[in-house]
Amino acid sequence: MIHLVKLCVGCDSIEDLASWQSQRLAAMKVAKQPQDLFHRTFQTPKRRDELLAGGSLYWVIKGLVQARQRVLDLREGTKDDGRPCCLIMLERELIPVRPVPRRAFQGWRYLEAADAPHDLKGGGGEGITELPPAMRKELAELGLI
Repeated sequence: MIHLVKLCVGCDSIEDLASWQSQRLAAMKVAKQPQDLFHRTFQTPKRRDELLAGGSLYWVIKGLVQARQRVLDLREGTKDDGRPCCLIMLERELIPVRPVPRRAFQGWRYLEAADAPHDLKGGGGEGITELPPAMRKELAELGLI
C-alpha cells in the first residue's frame, strides 16, 4: 500500500477544508450532478494498484500534514479548460492525523505507508482535534503533538 501527499492551497485548517468540500458537494446537489468528492490533478499516479489497496491522500495545510482521506478510485476527467486530468476519488470522511511538518512542493508525492502520520482518533490523540486550529499548528511546530 502507498499513499499520496498533497498541498491544500488556500485552506487555513482542517475545518476550512471540510467546509470547502461540503460547499462543493452542496453545489453539485443543486446542479443535480453526482455528489462524488474528488481532487483533480494533471498527473495520474502510476502506482494505482498500491494506492487503491487502502491508500489515502494526506493533506498538507499551512506547512503541516494534518488530515487524510481514503482514495476510492482514480478516474479520467477534464479540467475546466477542457484539458485531460486525473480525478482522485475521495471518501468523504476527513481524518485528522498527528501533525507533521512538510515543506512546500508542487503536485503530489508518494508517501510510503511506514512514513504516514498516525490518525489522531484511536491513536492516542484524543482531544487534540478539539483544540483551535492555530493552537494545534503551534503545538505541532514546537514538537509537542
